[in-house]
Amino acid sequence: MDLYYEIHGSGKPILMIHSGGADSRDWSLITPLLQHRFQVITMDGRGIGSSPSPVEQPNYILDVLSLLDHLNLPQAAIVGHSMGGQIATEFAIHYPERVSELVLIAPALSGYPYSDEFQDYMKHVGEAAPDVELMIERSIGAPSYKVARSSPQRELMVDMLRRHFMRTFTWPAAAFAPIWPAPPAYERLEEIRARTLFIIGDQELPDNLLVAESFERVPDIRFIRMTGADHMVTLTHPEAVSQHISDFVED
Repeated sequence: MDLYYEIHGSGKPILMIHSGGADSRDWSLITPLLQHRFQVITMDGRGIGSSPSPVEQPNYILDVLSLLDHLNLPQAAIVGHSMGGQIATEFAIHYPERVSELVLIAPALSGYPYSDEFQDYMKHVGEAAPDVELMIERSIGAPSYKVARSSPQRELMVDMLRRHFMRTFTWPAAAFAPIWPAPPAYERLEEIRARTLFIIGDQELPDNLLVAESFERVPDIRFIRMTGADHMVTLTHPEAVSQHISDFVED
């Protein structure tokens, strides 16, 4: 296993998959609250944090499978935030026997028809390269970061983004086209067998709120909409998020 990971606590295993633009510090305020009841596993995705850069097209779903195999875990609760939620969703569809519970926090969704406005926002960030500070400014300027950018965790969010952007400059071109299974998860949400918890803030981009509506097709799903929270709810509302995860996994 070449990916960087940490294990905290003991008990029922929970694997935490961080958001895009972040690293395992996405969970730095949540892990201490969960590790007293669970075995909490955090990881840096390929090309992020302390994990090695990809040398070819990355397959994030197989990376999750490899980590569970390496740890000899036949099953774990899988928690994913943003892009990490997209990975977790795909993993739950393709390896249902390995997922005891699924927790999605403002997830992205492969195959979802994102709006022109959303794609323009992403393009606007990318066009600022290689000016990392301008990329950060454009990223957190979105309404979905309004709460986090005025919070005490702003510097942590900015530092994760800075390190993420700087790492991507070292990636090979193939790394920007990760392997996602076909057909995409957007067309297969009804196949998710795991009990699922969906957490999202009410200060989100319209596309992310519409993605939440798509997940209503999951057979066994519970929704929690958090008032006064934005896309970085893991940093701004760690106590509430931790409690929701703990209650759900122990239910």
